[in-house]
Amino acid sequence: MSDIIQLLPDAIANQIAAGEVVQRPASALKELLENSVDSGATHIQVIVKEAGKQLIQVIDNGKGMSGTDARMSFERHATSKIRTSNDLFSIKTFGFRGEALASIAAVAQVELKTKQADSDLGTLIQIEGSEIKKQEPVAVQNGTSVSMKNLFFNVPARRNFLKSNPVEMRHLVEEFQRVALSYPEISFSLFQQDLEVFNLSPGKLSQRIVGLFGKNYQGQLVPCEELTPHINVKGYIGKPENAKKTRGEQFFFVNNRYIKSSYLNHAVSTAFEGLIQSDQHPFYVLFLEIDPSHIDINVHPTKTEIKFDDERTVYAVVRSAVKQALGAHHVVPSLDFSFDVNFTENWTKDSSKKDQVDREYSYKSYNTPEFKKSSTSGWERLFEGNDSHKKPLEHPMDDDTEVITFQSRASQMESREFLITNSEEESTGTTFQVELNYIVAQMSTGMLIVDQQIAHERILYERYVKQLNSAQGPSQQCLFPPTVQLSASDFVLVMDILPELHSLGFMVAEFGKETIIIQGVPADIQPKSEKELFEGLIEQYKNFKNELSLDNRENLARSLARKSAIKRGQKLNSQEMETLVGQLFACQNPNYGLSGNKTFIKLDLSSIHSFFGK
Repeated sequence: MSDIIQLLPDAIANQIAAGEVVQRPASALKELLENSVDSGATHIQVIVKEAGKQLIQVIDNGKGMSGTDARMSFERHATSKIRTSNDLFSIKTFGFRGEALASIAAVAQVELKTKQADSDLGTLIQIEGSEIKKQEPVAVQNGTSVSMKNLFFNVPARRNFLKSNPVEMRHLVEEFQRVALSYPEISFSLFQQDLEVFNLSPGKLSQRIVGLFGKNYQGQLVPCEELTPHINVKGYIGKPENAKKTRGEQFFFVNNRYIKSSYLNHAVSTAFEGLIQSDQHPFYVLFLEIDPSHIDINVHPTKTEIKFDDERTVYAVVRSAVKQALGAHHVVPSLDFSFDVNFTENWTKDSSKKDQVDREYSYKSYNTPEFKKSSTSGWERLFEGNDSHKKPLEHPMDDDTEVITFQSRASQMESREFLITNSEEESTGTTFQVELNYIVAQMSTGMLIVDQQIAHERILYERYVKQLNSAQGPSQQCLFPPTVQLSASDFVLVMDILPELHSLGFMVAEFGKETIIIQGVPADIQPKSEKELFEGLIEQYKNFKNELSLDNRENLARSLARKSAIKRGQKLNSQEMETLVGQLFACQNPNYGLSGNKTFIKLDLSSIHSFFGK
């Protein structure tokens, strides 16, 4: 039998390796930026066209390469960073595997220009699909310029899997931010379609954070530092009140290398426990300095995952550093003395605080009321219109009534799905709120309990979907149009969904660099800060984008419904409650909310009787 195992040609081997290293334009940008940083550059310029699909060019003023090194840089496993196996345990540079340029050249058309400071001429190399097309001397400036054109030109299937330009551009900006954060002493600039997106001067880390994410971050940065014999932690964390519901602004760097670590992220989240909600994520940029012999960075080709030889110690140091920073800068939750007996006079004199305290305890317990013939207040109102329930009280209550506490029996109730008929809707009688969360409506056949927030989200969602489909959302003009300063990635996102925003009734226009002006908002939204509403909408949109696979319209409808719906704890009058219940049952799917939770439950009379053994 003949032999069938053969060595793969270099071109095919490089394409296979490229599948791990170059997954999208952002992956190629990451490798090129890291090479520029390793070259000792003090200024790095990035030029992008068509979100990297057409062109990614990285220009630096580093030490450059000789003609031989320039040619060798495109060979597989060719690197200047390691010589022996022991070097793997003392790596402090970005690159060391020798796969990046070879992988990029396998799936793109690459042009390299490089020159060393002590050379009169530089070198030009053009390569396509791992095949050298040209190599010749050329007059260029000191440093290196790498142009990657037509990514995946020879792998059309991979190119078809790329997302839209705004999505790919967002990934490019994220990779740019990570490298720019790790070296604030280096000048960085980014151009997209000949428009300047970033122009970052060298400076301190705090200045680099503000330059990348906007001036809004200037007042929320809290310095964080912890020095130990094993590991040093330095950087900044965000104040708890600025925490967001979306991830993406959490950065860990180990020896200036960006890493992803859910374990260390949990350490930071634990330190913030009690200061933020469980579904919120704080901002942080933390640098860990550790002996390279205690970590292994050769875990994945992208080098964003590393292993520590003592993860528990690193976890404890990070958690302690964040807790100490929060305490040292007085970032602690405010104390509420409204329920303290020593401060009774304070809240009894303040009507707003007294209402808050009364509301908090109004449903915890109650005294059995005295029934008076001349009064229809209290529980008698629940039975107005149902004469069958009006029976004389045989044993009137004494003045000293017994305090009765109700405990929820929802866990003992059988989960059922109900559909409300038109006749039952018309028979709805008394309507009231419980705990300012639930609407209770009396019906001839039983009782209806509606979650006001989930129900309103369903109502608004279906309304916004109709507006998006018809592209005709009513808008109300802003008397004083506010401007909103966005981060580069958020600005790209807003420009991507601009047509959908207009369909909902948002009149938004570009107003300078990474700034928009809100000229109008949807007409049916309750009056509030237009800026706060829009920022919350974008934040909720990004949150859904990370958790669910939705198109822009579906995501936007969900996000605006979630942001503008009635919240739990909001007091409603009888007309508002009845209107909400009526609008809910006019929906196509009134039974469930956006997260799959029930919008209402119905207790029929037979179920109620069974609770009392009847």
